[in-house]
Amino acid sequence: MKAELGSEFSLPAAKVSVIPYGIYNNIPDTTMSIREAKRRLGIEGVSKTLLFFGNIAPYKGLEYLLESFAELSKKDGSYRLIIAGQPKGSQEYWNQLHSTIVQSAARDRIVDKIHYVPDAETEWYFKAADVLILPYTHIFQSGVLFLGYSFGLPAIAADVGSLKEEIVEGRTGFIFQPRDSTDLAKTIDKYFASDLFRELGKRRAEIREYANNRYSWSKVTKITKAVYADLLAR
Repeated sequence: MKAELGSEFSLPAAKVSVIPYGIYNNIPDTTMSIREAKRRLGIEGVSKTLLFFGNIAPYKGLEYLLESFAELSKKDGSYRLIIAGQPKGSQEYWNQLHSTIVQSAARDRIVDKIHYVPDAETEWYFKAADVLILPYTHIFQSGVLFLGYSFGLPAIAADVGSLKEEIVEGRTGFIFQPRDSTDLAKTIDKYFASDLFRELGKRRAEIREYANNRYSWSKVTKITKAVYADLLAR
């Protein structure tokens, strides 16, 4: 991200400071089980559930996930896709996506909750899912990734912005080439064949611990104070 910001704004590296994104810790996380979360979303017994969460906008690249899901569903009927969030920006873009969803041969395996998701219901989605998908075409950072981490959910993300820096390959998720639905499908297959998925119960706890340590607000505060102290000392 530091190099990308420096390049975009023509700044030398010495003038760019990167402060980690603080972990989400204010979303309710009750004792609700994964089984109950899946039941509430109508996907009981399903073990290959993909989640797209948040505002639906062109830069989020949902069309690539829909293409990948169509490809995966042809060879494996156990996949499910949850789309949770509301359209933002281009109505034409959403109309195209909606048409793709409605006409999909795997329509009955797509759970679309196209509305704002209140905090009290957010845990349903992150507990019911087996992996979070971030098929973004361009972005600097994603709060959704850290929301997923707070629930211990692994992520599969496009190699854009700082996402590659925030995902530990094979430990907290996997990276794929942006705007490439075929590579996304291969990476999803790779994830479900990995130890990360096979040991998901244990790995969720490890991801939460990793995120709480690396992205704790106390650590973010210390780094922020250090940046300002350095500036004031010049």
